[in-house]
Amino acid sequence: MGDVPDRTLSGKVVVVTGGARGIGAATARALAARGARVAIGDLDEDVTKRAAKDLGADVLGLRLDVTDHAGFSAFLDEVERELGPIDVLINNAGIMPLAYLDEETPETTGRLLAINLEAVIHGTREAIRRMKPRRTGHIVNVASIAGKIGAPGGATYCASKFGVVGMSESVRYELRGTGVEISCVMPTIVSTELAAGLKQTRMSSQVKPEQVAAAIVGALEKPRFDVFVPARLGTLGRVMAMLPRRAAEWVYSLGGSDMLLASAVHSSARADYEQRAAASAPAEDATH
Repeated sequence: MGDVPDRTLSGKVVVVTGGARGIGAATARALAARGARVAIGDLDEDVTKRAAKDLGADVLGLRLDVTDHAGFSAFLDEVERELGPIDVLINNAGIMPLAYLDEETPETTGRLLAINLEAVIHGTREAIRRMKPRRTGHIVNVASIAGKIGAPGGATYCASKFGVVGMSESVRYELRGTGVEISCVMPTIVSTELAAGLKQTRMSSQVKPEQVAAAIVGALEKPRFDVFVPARLGTLGRVMAMLPRRAAEWVYSLGGSDMLLASAVHSSARADYEQRAAASAPAEDATH
């Protein structure tokens, strides 16, 4: 038997949350280049409409606050009125304020969970309800390698991404036989504003948003659940999982990965991003 041909994205209606910046914008651009009918949602309406225009004349840009669940559903309704039934939903919106847990405010904790986890759960549920009756569709949840490995300095961020991975794994079983696919994307640190102040290490060099976008497109064309960026992270994770905890922690410390997030907790290089993230609140800010 030959290889299964790639699934075409031409003409498919694809929604990208947090699509005005970073990974979201790079993914929208890659999808539009393959002929997909793309809609992006982001908090700042003016920025979103400008981003949509820059991405292509046919890209739809609408304001979206992912923490407003009724508004999120209404956003998806608007996309379907404008472009047709949604074939792909990419839950990409997220934030990454860093702090040691005893220094993190309850407001920051709530913000992280509302944007990074609760909104992804809501988006996934909405997509399933729309796709299952048609027995077709694909959901892509953008998590992080921090959803597999806890790191000091980002306890709640890691918790939110562990939650996305766990929820996605559970839904994968629930979707068997329905015709609806789900993928979970787990990149290392990506060179966006979220990475400000983070140090490069031997085991955790940064990747570009375009690399994550290419991996997402690849998972849509050849569906698979686990999407690691770079791909070697999947192999590394399986090897590390077989080691005793102390041995695994020693390997992470040897490569400097154990303190990757902690190294930037009090970094002045993160001041602008941290200020923007701190000014956000559920139902007010949900951009990646």
